[in-house]
Amino acid sequence: MRKIAFMFPGQGSQTVGMAKNWYDTDEETQQLFDHANTLVPFDLLSYMFEGPEEVLTKTEHAQPALLLSSVAVLRRLAREEIHPSMVVGHSLGEYSALVAAGALTVDEALPLVAFRGACMEKAVPTGEGAMAAVLGLSIETIEEALQSLQESEVVDIANINCPGQIVISGTKSGVDQSIPLLTDAGARRVLPLNVSGPFHSRLMKPASVEFKERLKEVSFNDAHTPVYANVTAEPVTDKGEIEHLLFEQLFSPVQFEQSIQHMIDAGAEAFVEVGNGKVLSGLLRKINRKLPTFSIQDEVSLQKFLDWYKGDE
Repeated sequence: MRKIAFMFPGQGSQTVGMAKNWYDTDEETQQLFDHANTLVPFDLLSYMFEGPEEVLTKTEHAQPALLLSSVAVLRRLAREEIHPSMVVGHSLGEYSALVAAGALTVDEALPLVAFRGACMEKAVPTGEGAMAAVLGLSIETIEEALQSLQESEVVDIANINCPGQIVISGTKSGVDQSIPLLTDAGARRVLPLNVSGPFHSRLMKPASVEFKERLKEVSFNDAHTPVYANVTAEPVTDKGEIEHLLFEQLFSPVQFEQSIQHMIDAGAEAFVEVGNGKVLSGLLRKINRKLPTFSIQDEVSLQKFLDWYKGDE
């Protein structure tokens, strides 16, 4: 049996129309989505299928939308009797990974991530925070350049994605001021991201206080599959540790590159991006070009993976 690693996308991967192809063609997905729509205090399916984009992009909407689309693909894979040996999620995707690992149910996870999104929106109102991907600089060079910012501006390292791609997060004015500093320091490009807040920065500390209390109400299970945690890049299965790491994850950098490397070291032979978009597949190829990598978001891409998987048995 091959060791397959599942990866789950985070915010920024949402698109209007996401997962509608599954909903329209698969009865089990339709039942899942209709039930999910009753778990959150807004019309999630309408935002996913019809938008508008600025409403779907709001953190409290994008997060359950992405989780739900990942679970649809996850269940479709399970019907083919394909289960992961290990899982990882990027930021919000960690919650999808926890569902895949049995640590959270969908019924617990969807309202939780909607609440998480609302806390994050409240901590820093839309438009006051920002994130940007820095291409071609080391962490050390980025941190050195950021020291030139005024003390009133907060900009932190948020995601360590792959060689040559690190994301910064902070106040909108701070990120704007960082762009020329980082360009002067030798960055190939600095690209603003399609998100509504300064995630994984110190600015999320206020959100973490309220969120910590909400986490205490959730019934976590021990994970039956190792989940490589964003905060530590190490595998975790203990439910108490999972809860604590989800709290820390709000304001800590996402150690995606190191997580992937640790999964490869643990024997991962192929990686499958489960859900909307192909962002993580692109990052994976920059970390390791040799391993088979798949992105599943419709029947065509599912069949491509199945052909490889079943042809390799």
